[in-house]
Amino acid sequence: MGIRGELFSTRFSSQKRTYFFNVKENRKGDMFLNIVESKKQGEDDFERHSVLIFDEDLEHFERELLRALDFMKRRKG
Repeated sequence: MGIRGELFSTRFSSQKRTYFFNVKENRKGDMFLNIVESKKQGEDDFERHSVLIFDEDLEHFERELLRALDFMKRRKG
């Protein structure tokens, strides 16, 4: 197990936000995806929002995420 149960981590930054995609493992060995959005607030503070997707929900989450992304791409042109 890695630092704080991290197995894999990647991120990307836009001009206003940074998104983190962290695959973690809890103490019981259950894997989950932690998606974090971070935005700078003021000089030294960050506003963070986090969503956890557990292994048992991953298939349904992926399906619905792909549907939403497909809609956005078609809508965009």
